Amino acid sequence: MRSREPFELNAQLSADSFEVGRLSLCRVLLMNDSRFPWLILVPQRAGLVDLIDLKNSDYATCMNEVRQASEALREAFNPDKLNVAALGNVVPQLHVHVIARFRTDAAWPRPVWGGPPAPPYAPEAAVKRINDLRAALRLPGLRAEG
Repeated sequence: MRSREPFELNAQLSADSFEVGRLSLCRVLLMNDSRFPWLILVPQRAGLVDLIDLKNSDYATCMNEVRQASEALREAFNPDKLNVAALGNVVPQLHVHVIARFRTDAAWPRPVWGGPPAPPYAPEAAVKRINDLRAALRLPGLRAEG
């Protein structure tokens, strides 16, 4: 449910990802798993667990931003499939995964989670991926630096 507390990003999401930028509602994160172009959108509202906890207007904005992230991944990576999910079984804070999948990727056709540990991005590769995603999302502002 919605809370009067200020928004704070879940510590696990923060530890497992890099910030790409911010849309009107969602913080956009890059999962630190170099096998997959993997965005996580986190609505910047405190106390949300499930999509139905969003106000109607925020729900519509969230879905539009999920679509924007999906289109950016399609444009930047030309995947075979886009996976979109809001699970929250491990991290209870509402967040939506948007993952570009390829028939040649390490997990195809299985889910990306639950397998071997994620190989993190090398620093230079993370900066490049973040900058590419910022460009695809048409986010204004600074570019990530190495």
